[in-house]
Amino acid sequence: MAKKHKTKKEIKEEIQEEPELLEETKELEQDTKLNNEMLKLEDEIQTLTEDNKNLLAQVKLAQAELVNYRKRKDEETANMMKYANQDLVTELISVVDNFERALKQASTSTNSEVSKYLTGFQMMYTNMLSILEKFGVSEINRVGEIFDANQEQAMVAENNPELEDEVVIEVLQKGYKLKDRVIRPASVKINQL
Repeated sequence: MAKKHKTKKEIKEEIQEEPELLEETKELEQDTKLNNEMLKLEDEIQTLTEDNKNLLAQVKLAQAELVNYRKRKDEETANMMKYANQDLVTELISVVDNFERALKQASTSTNSEVSKYLTGFQMMYTNMLSILEKFGVSEINRVGEIFDANQEQAMVAENNPELEDEVVIEVLQKGYKLKDRVIRPASVKINQL
């Protein structure tokens, strides 16, 4: 096949068109680079936006956890303060029990010496009860009410058809509460039909 030779005119036209083509090619290459860079930037912006949302969610979660932690700590501190005296009160209750037994024995005594001390012991006993009351200690005495296992322990049962079932008949050993917490349940006799 014979190769067609270009004419001088065709070669001149090609040479004149070439700088324009080169310029257009350069512009297209720059546009392509810019488009690629813009796509990369858009991807980075999207990634950063998602990262920002995730970080904000983590910050909100951390803030909520901190608020909950503070609430729990405040409740724990309040409970510690509320029941701080529980060990001391528990020990004093046994002293109150001993006072009650001593007063009961002394009140039945005919010995004049014992009678002299009885008034002083009654004053100390009353004073001790008022101190315990001041710190939120109250006696559990639910005679005539339905037995409550949260406040009492049934030690003896009696069958009396004239009384309701499960009613507390007698307190055998006093129970005590510190504010709203039972620190010693009452030992009671109940009716069981």
